[in-house]
Amino acid sequence: MAAALTWASPLPEPPLANGLARTPPMGWNSWNQTRCYDLTGQAVRDAADALVRTGMRDAGYRYVVVDDCWQDRTRGANGELRADPRRFPGGIAALADYVHRRGLLFGIYSVPGSATCAMAGDGYPAHGIGSLGHERQDAETFAAWGVDYLKYDWCNADTNDGLQRQPAFEKMRDELARTNRKIVYSISEYGVSSPWTWAKPVANLWRTTYDLAPDWASISSVIEQQAAVATHSGTPGGWNDPDMLQLGNGALTADEARAHVSLWAMLNAPLFAGTDLGALSTSDIQALTNPEVVALDQDFAGSQGTKVAGTASTDVWRKPLSGGGYAVALLNRGDTETRMPTRTPGQWRVRDLWAHQYVGGAEFAVPPHGVRVLTLRPCQDRP
Repeated sequence: MAAALTWASPLPEPPLANGLARTPPMGWNSWNQTRCYDLTGQAVRDAADALVRTGMRDAGYRYVVVDDCWQDRTRGANGELRADPRRFPGGIAALADYVHRRGLLFGIYSVPGSATCAMAGDGYPAHGIGSLGHERQDAETFAAWGVDYLKYDWCNADTNDGLQRQPAFEKMRDELARTNRKIVYSISEYGVSSPWTWAKPVANLWRTTYDLAPDWASISSVIEQQAAVATHSGTPGGWNDPDMLQLGNGALTADEARAHVSLWAMLNAPLFAGTDLGALSTSDIQALTNPEVVALDQDFAGSQGTKVAGTASTDVWRKPLSGGGYAVALLNRGDTETRMPTRTPGQWRVRDLWAHQYVGGAEFAVPPHGVRVLTLRPCQDRP
């Protein structure tokens, strides 16, 4: 209770008024697949093609986001950002055009300070490629290139450059607004300053945690962290972001993968695959593109899912649905199968979103590290 009071915002703030991200954005981001030195224009083109080939584009995964290390190691003579000429020989505008021709949207990465995260974490030998002092120039460059999405990553701008988070993120928000291009604005400061309390009028999505790892312990931990911030989720146009999906990375089981996608859907979280899409298993593609679970993620009826009950190893999450009724996720974080009751008074028509069928009963078997996701609608409603 104390934590909830500490994080509470005294008055709700309106979302960023750019008309974008009316539902949580979905797509692919390069970082978890390529990190820094394996990022190339060809890898991005391959990802765009894979989104089309696997059916992910048609399921809603439309943004292709190029993360850190796309930049040349210095700015040009007039201070302009440039792509690394060896790894992106055609430049960024041509790459964005390639993505657009496939019915997709193009995203790019920058930082408020002078140094990107890869300069510190991956030893990327660059200088001055952050947007500090170049905010207007960079926003205009991104718009001219055909960028549709900007990931703006904090990367120690406080210690490196003495910046404060909110005004630094607001500055790029204002410069993006000056351009004539609609650009979704994603900010990442890892939840350090509780951005869910101030970022609604600043950005379309804001990270709530540090980077997610491709293992069940990390995913389970992040799910539990979201319980405290769920009531601060934005309205359409602003979303809590618990980081990218880890399917295809590490060694998640099929049950863990389904639980991962399901809880992100219950949270109305942005859904970004961060892996080699061409190497995804059939099971992972099916988990990512389950139409009923994706529809749940895109359905915002006034609040994201909230944790309403739990034990040391189980959670019950509930989320209202725009068509009436609500969704329930029965999550088993433990190592053995368990039976979990729904305990819902009244008469409901219950549908299992992974079995794709209507089910009866008030108690459900949930596998270890697994989930049952149900929608409950009043019995008089039609299916």
